[in-house]
Amino acid sequence: MTIERTVIIPTSSFFRESAAKMPKSQPKIHNIAAVDLFCGAGGLTHGLIKAGIPVVAGIDLDPECRFPFEANNRSKFILRDVASVTKEELLSEYPKSAMRILVGCAPCQPFSRYSQAVDRTGDRKWALLEQFSRLVSENKPTVVSMENVPELARHEVFQNFVHRLEASQYHVSYSNVFCPDYGIPQHRTRLVLFASLHGQISLLPPTHQPYQFRTVKQAIAKLPALSRGEIDDKDPLHRACRLSDLNLQRIRASKPGGCWRDWPPQLVAKCHQQETGKTYPSVYGRMEWDGPAPTITTQFFGFGNGRFGHPEQDRAISLREGAILQSFPRKYRFCPMSAKVSFATIGRLIGNAVPVRLGEIIGKTILNHIVNSNG
Repeated sequence: MTIERTVIIPTSSFFRESAAKMPKSQPKIHNIAAVDLFCGAGGLTHGLIKAGIPVVAGIDLDPECRFPFEANNRSKFILRDVASVTKEELLSEYPKSAMRILVGCAPCQPFSRYSQAVDRTGDRKWALLEQFSRLVSENKPTVVSMENVPELARHEVFQNFVHRLEASQYHVSYSNVFCPDYGIPQHRTRLVLFASLHGQISLLPPTHQPYQFRTVKQAIAKLPALSRGEIDDKDPLHRACRLSDLNLQRIRASKPGGCWRDWPPQLVAKCHQQETGKTYPSVYGRMEWDGPAPTITTQFFGFGNGRFGHPEQDRAISLREGAILQSFPRKYRFCPMSAKVSFATIGRLIGNAVPVRLGEIIGKTILNHIVNSNG
């Protein structure tokens, strides 16, 4: 088999039910199934299901992921370290006659640009991509997809991952995807890789031109207004973190799209008055209504953690607003109704997730590839 690689770096009833929910324009493929490694709260899984690919299982080491993954996706959650999953265990999750798809997003913190100044090569998370590669080599799924930060492509561990796929006779392609190009209301760029035993996969073309980009206003403007520390009576996840009196003054002095440099001198933190702090302008700012949001991180609920201030209301965005900007459905559940909501826990689940809409595009790309490769 000829090995091809495209590298673009510029920037059962369950199966029948899932197929029935697919858009009319989307090809219907029966007897296909996916497993999601490092599944988190289910962003990638939910997107694949929306595209028409049943996800039979998700695997993750974080027990907090179980509820959102199972409650929203009707799929099995396996609490395991991917490194401990054997060939036989993974294979047993797929229906015997199904075309097997394997997807995943290995934890990206070691590769993020925010970690580049720190030597994290000893971090065990570096080895997780190798475990992904091992499971691909052992099980030979028909199609593989991996999503991560763009910086990953600069590291040897990624090049080894690609070479191992090629050695297993996969056709490999990867590209940087700018999320607003696909209707995600967030300035987020992600590396998306595809590998197939049936030929080259081409990512679906962008669905949105710049003048069509989804904006913060389109995404969250209709949610009920909140004050600092307030919780919506009808949605416990639509809650705003508290603000100190000083930070309340600061957000009132902040302009949409601006930063702490817009404040009067008496409000500027001492750390930003020093020379080393002047290079961090993208904190303590408000979002703008008329464009996509900044990248949603695990700390998006805190006003001082980025440009996460609400465009008009004197608070940081709520947990629900952050989830919507990650393209989760408004009713996506991250914890039981009776559970105590932790900003740190839910913020981590949301910020670490693959945007649902990106997962849907990945799923549609896979389905189109399978249809085309089968003639």
